[in-house]
Amino acid sequence: MYNKQRYKTKMPCQDPDVRNKNFEEVNLGYTYEEALNEASRCINCKNSPCVSGCPVNVQIPAFIDLLKNGDVEGAYNKIKEKNFLPAVCGRVCPQENQCEKHCVRAIKGESVAIGRLERFCADWARENDIKSEKAAEAKATDKKVAVIGAGPAGLTCAGVLAQRGVHVEIFESLNKAGGVLSYGIPEFRLPKNIVRYEVDNLKQLGVVIHTDVIVGKTVTIKQLEDMGFCAFFIGSGAGLPSFMGIEGEELAGVFSANEFLTRANLMEGYKADKDTPTPKLSKVIVVGGGNVAMDAARVAKRLGSDVSIVYRRGVEQMPARKEEIHHAMEEGINFLTLNNPVKITGDENGFVKEVECVKMELTRPDASGRRGVKVVEGSNFTIPADGVIMALGTSPNPLLKNSIPGIEVSRKGGFVTDENMRTSINNIWAGGDAVTGAATVIEAMGAGQKAATSILEYLK
Repeated sequence: MYNKQRYKTKMPCQDPDVRNKNFEEVNLGYTYEEALNEASRCINCKNSPCVSGCPVNVQIPAFIDLLKNGDVEGAYNKIKEKNFLPAVCGRVCPQENQCEKHCVRAIKGESVAIGRLERFCADWARENDIKSEKAAEAKATDKKVAVIGAGPAGLTCAGVLAQRGVHVEIFESLNKAGGVLSYGIPEFRLPKNIVRYEVDNLKQLGVVIHTDVIVGKTVTIKQLEDMGFCAFFIGSGAGLPSFMGIEGEELAGVFSANEFLTRANLMEGYKADKDTPTPKLSKVIVVGGGNVAMDAARVAKRLGSDVSIVYRRGVEQMPARKEEIHHAMEEGINFLTLNNPVKITGDENGFVKEVECVKMELTRPDASGRRGVKVVEGSNFTIPADGVIMALGTSPNPLLKNSIPGIEVSRKGGFVTDENMRTSINNIWAGGDAVTGAATVIEAMGAGQKAATSILEYLK
């Protein structure tokens, strides 16, 4: 039965004044009845425009049709044909800019909540111990493939290859697999038990994961070739943080968002019994307007800080997901938009004391449609603070590329690839943030999927 409800079925979530003091998941997920209600809003378009917006081409109307008819296991299996990490993507992917952007229901109202339905199916399958992954019945080749980085791109590439009977080993520099899923995205947005579950599914396919291995330092690609690996996929992410280059960034209390979030997420620094606690700060300034800035601000708030986000454009121009901005505002985070830091001042002990800012104003849009900004002369003012978190984007770490003679990289330090994710070196592919800089989880997965297909052809 078709549901003419114009707006999405509301997602249950924790009360803002409760959740801003804990690290439990904010969104609670649909019940079975809520999922069926939302699924019945899909009109099963003949041309499936939503599929064209999905980087891994999940057959969205097909899985929703199975779900609306009560076949949750069938819906989950349909998703897993294309997406190795549905519980992750259903939580953190910007569906509003991808699959849901193309939904016909959005013309008069809101799109079908595709991401929420994907999450429901994945959570239901996990709770009912449903497994869809199957290892290949026979080895496709005696050749071995090495995947560098256990983030979304690397996990997907490894999974596709393993299902086709290829022996794959992943080399991860950190002490846990998951990449940005483990170190970057907070527990309240993506519980780490879900990441572990997806990684364990991959291991059941026969994928071997080595942690605490820095390719380019601990071991080189040449040494891996000597160990029998004949093809390589680089999914090492973009872990080199950016700073503003202003006075005072060297002071104690200034962090990159990468460091701050890694302490909180990977090392569980928000727990009192852990060896690497996050610092206790009373007044924190977060610089930036993307998802990482929202994550850092919301983590700092939960650690007891009074938090302000400083961004040089307006809320409307923030690149962060609208849901994350909304949640941050609900949780009591201050938004100081159309402002920009120009100096950080410290006390006599070298700790952050205050941040000097200037007011900004928007200018006319450029050719891309993005509005510029300019400084309002004489508008300098100071904000007291004992912590500053820079969330200004990241670029690929140069360590790996510097260890591979002759490999081509872009001006921003990313690996240059062709349409099949192959680099300038014949047996090396790359994808995800290591190529594009900051990308979405599912875009990285799409790159890993495409590279795996190309690697399979190469192995033949």
